[in-house]
Amino acid sequence: MTTLSPSVDSGPRVRVMGVLNVTPDSFSDGGLYLDPRTALDRALQMAAEGADIIDVGGESTRPGAGGITVAEEIERVVPVIGMLRARFDGVISVDTSKPAVMRAAVAAGARMINDVCALQREDALPVAAGLGVDVCLMHMQGEPRSMQLAPRYDDVVTEVCGFLQARAAACVAAGLPAARLSVDPGFGFGKDLAHNLALLRGLPRLAALGYPVVVGVSRKSMIGTLTGRAAGDRLHGSVALAVYAALHGALIVRVHDVAATVDALRVIAAIRREQGG
Repeated sequence: MTTLSPSVDSGPRVRVMGVLNVTPDSFSDGGLYLDPRTALDRALQMAAEGADIIDVGGESTRPGAGGITVAEEIERVVPVIGMLRARFDGVISVDTSKPAVMRAAVAAGARMINDVCALQREDALPVAAGLGVDVCLMHMQGEPRSMQLAPRYDDVVTEVCGFLQARAAACVAAGLPAARLSVDPGFGFGKDLAHNLALLRGLPRLAALGYPVVVGVSRKSMIGTLTGRAAGDRLHGSVALAVYAALHGALIVRVHDVAATVDALRVIAAIRREQGG
């Protein structure tokens, strides 16, 4: 089974996680991939462009988003994961915090759980530990409905590092092998622009925790604030931040624009090889 530890597979190569939101209300691509076959086509396109991981999400976690039922989320993600498993040899991730969705998604073929709540919901940790798949633990201050209402930290990097280290320790204590864990500082999840920029500068400290660091900044509002561009027009800023993250400790970048990101990372990888030689 594929694991995301930097010590296996292709070593320190930065991997690309393609975003596939099968939701009506995600901030960038909501409503585009509600039909399972349309979603499959998009996933296969990202795979052809070089995505190592396809992250399938059935519930929007954008600021202000409301919740949906377990049944609704399963109905959205499971058909897509099942069809994709038959056509894609890479890692399929499910973006969920609900234990029942985790079970259904893994049964359909998912091999990674990407949880914005870091397995803090009731029963999420024991369920994930029993499924035998990789897990990404993300930091979020608050919840999607209210997380962007004046978030505050004394030291955002120290606090996020401490939270992720504690959650990873809880996972290991519950039987989840450390080699199956990755961590995500949660850009835009209860953070303002200054917090996000501090976390980008602090990526080496996050990497020093010893787990692969996942960075998801693609098309986010911080890029809009810095460039003045709408969500669908943030390609250049998104690729710039993906490259920055790769150069400062990230091992997985979660993106909408796979082809452009893969090209940029290949160029960076070539420079690093020459420097190493």
